[in-house]
Amino acid sequence: MTKAQPKPQNEKNPEREWFGERHVSPEEKTGLVHDVFASVADSYDVMNDFMSAGVHRLWKDRLVRMIRPRSDQVFLDVAGGTGDIAFRIRAKAGPDTAITVCDINPEMLRVGRDRAINRGWMDDFDWVTGNAECLPIPDASVDVYTIAFGLRNVTHIDRALADAYRVLKPGGRFYCMEFSRVTEPMLRRIYDAYSYSVIPKIGEIVAKDRDSYQYLVESIRKFPPQRELETRMRAAGFDRARHTNLSFGIAAIHEGWKY
Repeated sequence: MTKAQPKPQNEKNPEREWFGERHVSPEEKTGLVHDVFASVADSYDVMNDFMSAGVHRLWKDRLVRMIRPRSDQVFLDVAGGTGDIAFRIRAKAGPDTAITVCDINPEMLRVGRDRAINRGWMDDFDWVTGNAECLPIPDASVDVYTIAFGLRNVTHIDRALADAYRVLKPGGRFYCMEFSRVTEPMLRRIYDAYSYSVIPKIGEIVAKDRDSYQYLVESIRKFPPQRELETRMRAAGFDRARHTNLSFGIAAIHEGWKY
């Protein structure tokens, strides 16, 4: 029997009132985040390579290895507009796999569809515009839910966790890959200096958009650290909540099960 889903305690979502270091209303945050990704959509993947020196590709490969996708499973990739995770799942699971890519931003989805077509994948994915807090996905319809570098941009994280729990089938798995807290003090200082000083400059040069990448750097510091996110996953109903640090905690993969 599936356990009853707890109601999310959304008033405890401190991140809902912060757009990076700027104090805003929750409604303002949702609109501002939408504008950021509309602005950076066409340069998003190139910027990921510049910012991480390509390491994000290794992290994403690690995530998909942990998932071990099969063609008989139903996949939902949330905030996955440009297709990086969905494409990796498709490559591992095969051509007849049910994969939905959901993103709140139509511009990100446009980039993802174009990238899929360039690979010869014309009808391999369902592309859906939707908010992670209230997904246009039926209850208990998904085997694997993924969200990579998207949860920190959600206005109410607990609502998104609760909706992830809702759409998963009993026995389904939740995976979140996100920037997190660096575990080594010396590396943390180097990483902080790099991210605040260098990444916005790269955004200015490559994407012609310094402000958006300044926000993306600041948003990492507002995201819950590893143990806190595990606690919030459990509050949403997930069992076996745990995390795997990547590159000493620069990023982390969080996973949980719905029983």
